[in-house]
Amino acid sequence: MKMHALEVSRLQTFTRNVFIAAGTPQHIAEDVAEILLKANLAGHDSHGVLRIPSYLEGIESGGIIPAAEPKVLRETENILHVDGQRGFGHYTARWAIRRTIEKAQQTRNSFATLTRTGHIGRVGEYAEEAAAAGCIGIVTVGGGARGGGRILPFGGAEGALGTNPIAIGVPTGDASPFLMDFATSMIANGKTYVADSEHCDLPPGCVVDKHGNPTVKVAAYKDGGHLLAFGKHKGYALSLFVALLGGLGGVFNANAGQIGGLTMQVIDVSAFTPLAAYQKGVRAFLDVVKATPPAHGFNEVLVPGDAEHHTRAQRLRNGVEVPETIYTQLQACAEKLGVSLEV
Repeated sequence: MKMHALEVSRLQTFTRNVFIAAGTPQHIAEDVAEILLKANLAGHDSHGVLRIPSYLEGIESGGIIPAAEPKVLRETENILHVDGQRGFGHYTARWAIRRTIEKAQQTRNSFATLTRTGHIGRVGEYAEEAAAAGCIGIVTVGGGARGGGRILPFGGAEGALGTNPIAIGVPTGDASPFLMDFATSMIANGKTYVADSEHCDLPPGCVVDKHGNPTVKVAAYKDGGHLLAFGKHKGYALSLFVALLGGLGGVFNANAGQIGGLTMQVIDVSAFTPLAAYQKGVRAFLDVVKATPPAHGFNEVLVPGDAEHHTRAQRLRNGVEVPETIYTQLQACAEKLGVSLEV
């Protein structure tokens, strides 16, 4: 598979310009472009520029209203309920996490629910922002419905759940915060897009076809297949909990058996213990864990956040590699909107 190594600032400028050309105000386009490129830099290509064509399709179909601003539906000193008004989820989620961080710094702990946001990209982006502000951030996106979703409940033969990701960021006082960010399915749905774009098989044990048989073929998954929850009944239970948290935003329909939504919790570390001392203690503990002798087949012991930190440094040096299939799609978007990919 031919790959195109694109310089980061060039790719980010193109992304911004293509969304502006599609009717997105500049300040929103800049946020969306930055967040997409940060996903690529972190190594999560499934949530990066690969998504541009589908977002443009969303704008064209009316599913995404590119100029929509978040609207506060309910607010107290430490509670926030936001309507994204079907705008870009990245922009709304960034706006909401920053507002939630401000509230936590004033009231020690804050909680936000979001509705009608659309896809927000890499969930860890927002938990990481909380960590950078000296807070612990917990972000969840979950949902499910009768006969809906690509994820099988444990023991089930019909999809009923979303990938229901959860991200947690903890400050370490340096450029590599503790950051766990994963779907409660074996792999995120976006990973199937990456495999498809690179003409690769999926990892074994993650997907079944429409008949419930294990498969590694993207085509079989796209043809009515399903993803499996990680950790069998344990991941399934966590997925259900993430969906139930989402219901706090009022997104549920008892008659249809549907529930879901997006939540953010931010805890101000300094409200409980001095931030500098806590960060020093967290880093010391994580370093002890990382110093564990590696098992056979491993070069080193990592902690959550290390992989993203290493990949970010490498891609800032060498650029983001885009598969030929995605590069061709980006070229088509550029030509359609009169934007140059060669910026």
